[in-house]
Amino acid sequence: MPKDYAKPRLVQHKEGMMNKFGSVTNNFMDSIEKVKVATLVQEFGSPLFVLSDKIIRQKYRDAVRDFAHQYPRVQFSWSYKTNYLSGVCAIYHQEGSWAEVVSEFEYEKALNLGVPGEKIIFNGPFKPYESLKIAAQKRSKIHVDHMDEIFALEKIAGEIHRPIEIGIRINMDVGIYPAWSRFGFNLENQEAYTAVSRIQSSGKLIIKGLHSHIGTFILEPNAYKTAIQKLVFFAKKIREDFSVKIDYLDTGGGFPSSNTLHTQYLPGHQVNPPIEKFAEVICGELMKYVGMFDKPPLLILETGRALIDEAGFLISTVVARKRLSDGTAALVLDAGVNTLFTATWYKHDIIPAQAYSQIMENTVIYGPLCMNIDVVRPLVLFPALSSGERVIIKPVGAYNMTQWMQFIRYRPAVVLIDQKGKVHQIRRKEDLDYMTMLESIPPYLLGRKAKDLPRKA
Repeated sequence: MPKDYAKPRLVQHKEGMMNKFGSVTNNFMDSIEKVKVATLVQEFGSPLFVLSDKIIRQKYRDAVRDFAHQYPRVQFSWSYKTNYLSGVCAIYHQEGSWAEVVSEFEYEKALNLGVPGEKIIFNGPFKPYESLKIAAQKRSKIHVDHMDEIFALEKIAGEIHRPIEIGIRINMDVGIYPAWSRFGFNLENQEAYTAVSRIQSSGKLIIKGLHSHIGTFILEPNAYKTAIQKLVFFAKKIREDFSVKIDYLDTGGGFPSSNTLHTQYLPGHQVNPPIEKFAEVICGELMKYVGMFDKPPLLILETGRALIDEAGFLISTVVARKRLSDGTAALVLDAGVNTLFTATWYKHDIIPAQAYSQIMENTVIYGPLCMNIDVVRPLVLFPALSSGERVIIKPVGAYNMTQWMQFIRYRPAVVLIDQKGKVHQIRRKEDLDYMTMLESIPPYLLGRKAKDLPRKA
């Protein structure tokens, strides 16, 4: 009997509209940026993350163009938490982006990559005291999140013998629910106004900017219109009451990529607003109010997902084909939710990496973990691939290489394909030496024989 034999099963096929679970195209994808999948796997193994330098730069340049054509002062700041691999961050900084970080780890990484302190934005609800002090000394843009941070910065101002310039993070109701109210100071209940009053009374901090981040994967551009209106009128209010002059407005990130959410019926690339739509709304609204400022405030954008997601691909190999108890087809891949964290949010495109049978059926696609939750796609119309055949999952450039887990299996390598088609490994795949390098065994556990171990009574 052939090794890949599978018991025949009749599957009814109907013409007409595709089902609600979607489908793959009739085309396969056997290369990424003209580099063969087989070649990549042979050299770097499977699973394997692949990033495109060309797509990264094109997405960034398109975004800068979309905003700069509609507003005179624009600055992008790369969101490190979206993908903080050094090879990725270096591309954005080469293109002119600042760094937006939310931890001391990310701050240190930005400095090591050569980003000047004044071009680092320090966000987040937890900034350890020493990292705050370093950021203040290097004149980074520190966005305060709560009163305790204000108190800490006032103390630091005394230690470095000069006032510290800061931004205020504000949360507000912009019609997006659930509202992100845990970060910063609330606008509607006067918390933000009270914070400004407290800061002005001490004289140790100087407010230079207002920052907001209204949510993630925002599908309604007009939510940013509301945010701009509220930020501008708050800037006007604190100028009238406290003589605070705002130099910049930071609208954060939150723009969607072309990925499809599990809650969406149609594919994301068809229904998710493109970044130029957000540029039109944000810049158009801000231009209405530039006369309220001495000069147009710098518009800062901390865009992450929308700039990197489409540049990322994950090559994975089928390790098993099986049927569930109800007869549903299933495939097991060598990449699961430990590697592809965003599978919990998105219906990723999964494309065969070689020619395949045109007979399709609803299939559950699992990862390799010994956990029932390891589901890459709950159900998708898919061909009956065999063990050893490969798929490409996309887009996967955002968050997967920062939120992946070292759980059960080693994390894979990451490669970057430059614009000349050359492949660069920017992160090696893990091995046992790497995983145990931070561990130690207490001396009393070393050298004991099995007969010396405690036994049950």
